Amino acid sequence: MRNFDFAPLYRSTIGFDHLTSLLDSVTQREQSQPSYPPYNIELLSKDKYRITMAIAGFVDEELQIQSEQRTLTVRGKKADDGKERNFLHQGIAGRDFERVFQLADHVKVTSASLENGLLNIDLERELPEAMKPRQIAINGKLAQLLDNKPA
Repeated sequence: MRNFDFAPLYRSTIGFDHLTSLLDSVTQREQSQPSYPPYNIELLSKDKYRITMAIAGFVDEELQIQSEQRTLTVRGKKADDGKERNFLHQGIAGRDFERVFQLADHVKVTSASLENGLLNIDLERELPEAMKPRQIAINGKLAQLLDNKPA
């Protein structure tokens, strides 16, 4: 396991002290999380993302997607069809799974779709108005300049 020294980070930043615990939890989760089902994470545009999971053989009734606080959990529970099968080779994994993703602040799930054995989950970061860049007036001069600017 890797150990990170965050001392240089603490010298010039404020409010990132939770970063250490976040990285530790992600490292531990990656070591314990199985590799099934395989997935991709795409950056579609500046604040839009897509998770694509290969879940051949699952139907939407067998899947559960839950977003709670900053965690996205995808579960698949294969329904028993009652047929007894005698596989000579079973290369298509049809087992139950649970995959957990840590989401950054203000990232929300916008939609999910299942097509051709691929589960697509679309996410978007929506910054609140209070967190967007804004001009700070010095002695009210900014407001005066903006009011007097030519049309």
